[in-house]
Amino acid sequence: MVSSSFEFLIVGLPERVRRLEEKGLFRDAIHLINEILAESKGFPCMLRSRLEWESERIKRIRSDYALSRKEAFESLRRQIPDLTQTDFEGWMRDGFIEYREIEGETRIFNNFLPNLLRDNMEAKKRVNRPDKTSEQITNLVHRNVDSTIEKSGALGNRYVEPVKNRVWMRLKIKPDAVPEGEVVRVWMPFPRKDPLQPQIKLISATPKNYVLAPENSAQRTIYFEREAVKGEELEFQVKYEYKACAAHQKVNPIKVKPYNRNELYKKYTSEQLPHIAFTPYLRKLADEIVTEESNPYLKARHVYNWVTENMRYTLVPEYSTIECISDYAARNLRGDCGVQAILFITLCRISGIPARWQSGWYINPIRPSPHDWTQFYVEPYGWLHADPSFGGHEKSVQKYHRFYFGNIDHFRLIANIDISSKFTPPKTHYRSDNVDNQRGEVEWKDTNIYYDKWNYELKVLAHEGTTSIPS
Repeated sequence: MVSSSFEFLIVGLPERVRRLEEKGLFRDAIHLINEILAESKGFPCMLRSRLEWESERIKRIRSDYALSRKEAFESLRRQIPDLTQTDFEGWMRDGFIEYREIEGETRIFNNFLPNLLRDNMEAKKRVNRPDKTSEQITNLVHRNVDSTIEKSGALGNRYVEPVKNRVWMRLKIKPDAVPEGEVVRVWMPFPRKDPLQPQIKLISATPKNYVLAPENSAQRTIYFEREAVKGEELEFQVKYEYKACAAHQKVNPIKVKPYNRNELYKKYTSEQLPHIAFTPYLRKLADEIVTEESNPYLKARHVYNWVTENMRYTLVPEYSTIECISDYAARNLRGDCGVQAILFITLCRISGIPARWQSGWYINPIRPSPHDWTQFYVEPYGWLHADPSFGGHEKSVQKYHRFYFGNIDHFRLIANIDISSKFTPPKTHYRSDNVDNQRGEVEWKDTNIYYDKWNYELKVLAHEGTTSIPS
């Protein structure tokens, strides 16, 4: 069985392998790795695991940078009809279009387009049909935040604005991705019990021979098995309802108490390798951010303010191809919601503040999407929420920027409260996402089945307000 922790990523690659990879000479790198593994005796176990993983990591990097120059240009021209080669090459040169050289050929990052249109105002202005949906979603969230703050104050409750969501999710595996007659194993994310979502009901699941993980699982799933049939797609579906609410908590820093350094404190102030790593750089950065502050709540606010001010939101390659996400974030000062969340968690833990992951989906009725955020612990208030990527988006409006430190809206579906946790039943092979679980995981007895062999879809069938929610 393969370890789910990927802790071996803390081992750096041998320099001769790394040099080949940096030049994009992936075939040569794999050949060299195989030679090293074949010739070496008494090899350190973690280094062996690192090298055995590297061939798979290289495949995933190739998959992330799959577009040719021509394909990327044509994709962008559909958005910007008057696009010229000079525009395109200039945006590549200036770093707005991410690429790498692979086997002597320029390959463009699959998700270059949303990053370009987010970061480059000239490109954004020239788009043929601007995205009005994002503005609608922002307005919807602002209305919810305004109502949450008002009702929380009026009622004196922390959990308000309850809604009932009905959700349908489907995972489809392409024909012949698995040999005929072999059993396919599928894990799909499923909501876990949480103060934000206290009521969960499974409505239907197909196939019917499923295993639903315990409601307090760190990464909760619904598991299926099905035999592959030659030439046919394999489809898995789940439908459920759950109640969700927003959380708003007024914190008086003067009332914050010292921590009881119990098991909870130790667990959530520890490293979680390879991605929550207390490197010398990150330790220095944490010291620089919190300075002489001793109040845990104010320390966490310093971290939140720094992350939201200094991190730029961008889509990134698959997490499984990044060796240490917290270090990647702090070096590049860019990343998506999960990258920013892991940096926030790491800096809090270094500073002695218990912090943990929370993720699943951002469930709004207009356009749901996978999303990651965080929690941090303060006595006597308990677990509070922080969403650095939402806070960064809202940094120009103090009211909404401040809200996403300590509070959360009700557009959430929580499936995970930790990273890299074991599934029920356990997965045998490498995961497609070694950190999170929002899309699902698929394997058969011989290997993991990566994202290029299947697709997923999630729909919000109903999003209804309710009058009350149980405490």
